[in-house]
Amino acid sequence: MGGLATAAALRRVGIDAQVYEQAQKFTRLGAGIQIGCNAMKVLRGLGLEEVMRAQSFYPRSWNNKEHDTGEIRFDMIFGESAETRYGAPYLLGHRGDLHSALASAVPNEAIHLDHKLTGFEQKADGSVSLTFANGKKVVADAMVSADGVHSFVKEKLFGKDEPNFTGRIAYRTVFPASLLNGYEIDDCTKWWGPDRHIVIYYVKPDRSEVYFVTSQPEPNFTVESWSAMGDVNELRAAFSEFHPQVRHVLASCPSVHKWALVDRDPLARWSEGNITLLGDACHPMTPYMAQGAAMAIEDAAVLSRCLTGVDRDGVSEAFQRFEATRKPRTSRVQLSSRTNTWLKNKTDPDWVYSYDAWSEPLVEFEPA
Repeated sequence: MGGLATAAALRRVGIDAQVYEQAQKFTRLGAGIQIGCNAMKVLRGLGLEEVMRAQSFYPRSWNNKEHDTGEIRFDMIFGESAETRYGAPYLLGHRGDLHSALASAVPNEAIHLDHKLTGFEQKADGSVSLTFANGKKVVADAMVSADGVHSFVKEKLFGKDEPNFTGRIAYRTVFPASLLNGYEIDDCTKWWGPDRHIVIYYVKPDRSEVYFVTSQPEPNFTVESWSAMGDVNELRAAFSEFHPQVRHVLASCPSVHKWALVDRDPLARWSEGNITLLGDACHPMTPYMAQGAAMAIEDAAVLSRCLTGVDRDGVSEAFQRFEATRKPRTSRVQLSSRTNTWLKNKTDPDWVYSYDAWSEPLVEFEPA
């Protein structure tokens, strides 16, 4: 997400950005995503608002309820009122659809699949040489690394450290709403239990697909993979005391994926010369605010502004300005998300959703 968004944003300002992706092909992974008003403002600038509106669900609210009684804790109203307040819609979609939209904003010839980075070196003139597992070598003016929480580039630049395993795991899946057999569910609800929760929502405008994601304690599970399968019967047992709506959704789903939830503490530095980290590579976070992808998408817009009109000699300073502008916000979201209290009770979310990465003031950065 972050790499494609960055390439699209950079090409928007006339920079020849190339994407090198280790996967051999893009696939529609079975996961939902909440696309906040702040992220939608960036997507609008990339020309993707209409396609995302056409294929995503437009929820009335993000409703927060007690796990068993269904009593409302806080109903965060979205829809038209939030769109008016924050300047963009709040949408619920499929990660694969968002990924496809971002890929459509980058020319096919600029996306290079089956390119797993195995080495890189910064030259005296500032250029960066990249070596890939397939034997290819590339020389670029600069490198933006959006390679995730287990970032190869981060480790090589700043040393190896382990992510924070939270002691919690998540189950998730997308499945056809027809499997509910006509049972009515809420637009988007987070059901809060004493030590676990589940979020359920539609991901298509015709309500044809349902997504859910959980969080619950399981300290000894440390598999951080989008493809690992979970035991649906274990999941159902773990939520057996939840509201009938939750139990019906879990009884209807045919299979689930399972992964360990991790994050990191804010990094001291994001860049080294003409190389910078972006997105989960420098500020991975728990999913409790539904802002991980949004932060990477915001990064893309701000980075493009910092690099506008900059030549190779000015890249290092532009990367430092990017970090100085973004780090206070991403660190706040990282640490706020870690608490898992977002919208649990009445909350003022303006600081999250009002942000506009295209117009937020850039830090007047003075290099040391």
